[in-house]
Amino acid sequence: MDRPYSRRWAALGVLCLSLLIVVMANTALIVAAPDMTRDLGLTSTQLQWVIDGYTVPYAALMLLFGVIGDKYSRRGALLGGLAVFAAGAVFGSLADTTNAVIAARMIMGVGAAIIMPATLSLLVATFPRAERTRAIAVWAATSGLAIALGPLLAGWLLESHSWNVTFLINVPIAAGAAIAATILVPPSKAENLDRIDWAGGVLSVITIGALVYSIINGFHFGWGAGPLGAAAVAAVGLATFVAWELRHPRPLLDVRKLGQRMIGGAALAVLLLFLAAFGAIYFISQQFQFILGYGALETGVRLLPLAIAVSVGAVAGGRITPIIGTRTCIAGGMLVAAAGILILTQVDDSTRYWLFAASLVLLGLGIGLSEPPATDAIMGNFSEDELGAAGGLNDTAIELGGSLGIAILGSILAASYKDSIAAFLTGMPLPQLTGELAQQAAYAIEVSGESVGGAALVAQEMAGNPISAAHAQPLLDAASSAYADAIAATSWAGGLTLLVGALVVAFVLPANTAAASGRS
Repeated sequence: MDRPYSRRWAALGVLCLSLLIVVMANTALIVAAPDMTRDLGLTSTQLQWVIDGYTVPYAALMLLFGVIGDKYSRRGALLGGLAVFAAGAVFGSLADTTNAVIAARMIMGVGAAIIMPATLSLLVATFPRAERTRAIAVWAATSGLAIALGPLLAGWLLESHSWNVTFLINVPIAAGAAIAATILVPPSKAENLDRIDWAGGVLSVITIGALVYSIINGFHFGWGAGPLGAAAVAAVGLATFVAWELRHPRPLLDVRKLGQRMIGGAALAVLLLFLAAFGAIYFISQQFQFILGYGALETGVRLLPLAIAVSVGAVAGGRITPIIGTRTCIAGGMLVAAAGILILTQVDDSTRYWLFAASLVLLGLGIGLSEPPATDAIMGNFSEDELGAAGGLNDTAIELGGSLGIAILGSILAASYKDSIAAFLTGMPLPQLTGELAQQAAYAIEVSGESVGGAALVAQEMAGNPISAAHAQPLLDAASSAYADAIAATSWAGGLTLLVGALVVAFVLPANTAAASGRS
């Protein structure tokens, strides 16, 4: 085009709507998981795969699908991804077994891996450089909105429907986005991409998939043969991928660019921000549901300060980045987000909602200030023919960061909780039981020691039994105290990681200038 596309802001709305359902599919499960667990009788391993059946293909395939969109059609990739995503959602709404739910989530993850990089590459291809920073700020604000909107919408639906409807709600949104994309989003593809590096694509899928699998299973279930084997595959795959890409004349991803300070620092910032964000939402949502007693809808409503703060931060960041520079805005936003996490080190068993609200606001502001300029820095340093690879790199950093956050911070949370409640459970006065009742009591103590959700369910059962009713409230009190200690310990880990990461990013990023552009 010889002039800016006249309907580019309407097209951005379509891209943001597509992004919305991709992120919501991850966060809606936060409030749907308890109902799903009760209905399907999920074990902790099965529940983990219901969650990660979406995450693994989503993270592993984004880079390859981004380049495929560059080669053939970015809008076509968006439409195809929406179709795959909707098909998985329909399948999930009809599922009545654990394996069927996991399969549906995997199909949706494949669709998400096609959609996500297409939204970002289409945005950059559609907007002129002068408007791109504002457009990316809107895109980033949408992802923040979706983090909170997923639990809110799922909670509202669960008030009067089963968990299946949390899958089905995606279908009309995907259909509407596809129709609108056909009308409003201009076709786009790379002009000079003559072939795809398929070998590099396969290596990237194996490497990222094995890495995410290893992280998730190793931190949640222990570093046995499976996670260690996957980690070894990821290490070998990464070395082979880098060696191959350095030699290939048209690589899937020009890995030399990762050595550029702007791209490397921005990608690290994105990864660390979403490590902190997903980890914090993971333990805050459990506090809301199991300790403060909020229902699914109430939990969604109380996560809204995060979404609002991300939007405010993105708008503010778009205005101040040209003034203070990319490095200051990214690193400063990370410091604000770190402060939001570190506030939670003061949590105890008497803490109410407002401390968590303050944490969510600071975390959201930090993400809103940092993510748009970081994404703009990544996208602005790739050529027009590499937009899919650039979008895939940015989005892989987001998803890998989220996986690390839930896995690493979640494992710290679980270990701290177990240590804190162990003494109470060991000394818990129970009547002398034999046979099946003794087995049930032992199982109840084991479940209570594994998670705060397990303790809440056990206390609920105990309250309805005359033999154990007197012990229900002390168990809840002990679980609340132990979980508060666990949140404090986990917040130290997450907050300090983000704090140190901000200093590293400030050192790596070049001097305070707007993100350099690889295009005119």
